[in-house]
Amino acid sequence: MPAYRGVRKASEVDGLARMLIEKNAVLFGKFTLTSGKESDIYVDIKKAYTYPEVLQRIGTGIASLVKTPLIAGVELGAIPLIAAASVIGNIPFVMIRKEREHGTKEIVVGPDVSGKEVTIVEDVITTGGSVVKAAEVLRIRGARVNSVICVVDREEGGQQTLSANNLKLRPLVKLSDIMVS
Repeated sequence: MPAYRGVRKASEVDGLARMLIEKNAVLFGKFTLTSGKESDIYVDIKKAYTYPEVLQRIGTGIASLVKTPLIAGVELGAIPLIAAASVIGNIPFVMIRKEREHGTKEIVVGPDVSGKEVTIVEDVITTGGSVVKAAEVLRIRGARVNSVICVVDREEGGQQTLSANNLKLRPLVKLSDIMVS
């Protein structure tokens, strides 16, 4: 059984939001997001989780929310997150690669997902499009995918997109949590 399973406390949300601000992971300017949307705010989780205390906080938060025997994440951004949650919570993980033309050409790396329930982990969710694609990749391989955990929900329609694709979103923090910290 995983070591950390439980309910997040408001102080954990505030603490992570504060850490993201302290590590200068919340940037203001003109940015194009992965979704293609333009934004005046960019949350650089990759920059933040290069600090061990931030990665540990995120990994603990993710592990506390996982209710499935496997977690999955898409390269690059989610890989350190699922590795941290795996170690902290004793949860096996699978990595979803982008298209592969060399080696084994396998897109899903790790334990067999067929017949297993899997939670997808993402760093930041805006529209939810990349998570829907990841869920499709896992479902094609026989996984049951119903839940998604993200570090930051930008609150820009991702939850609705995921819900329309039978995926329940559980963010560690929302952009509004960060903006009031």
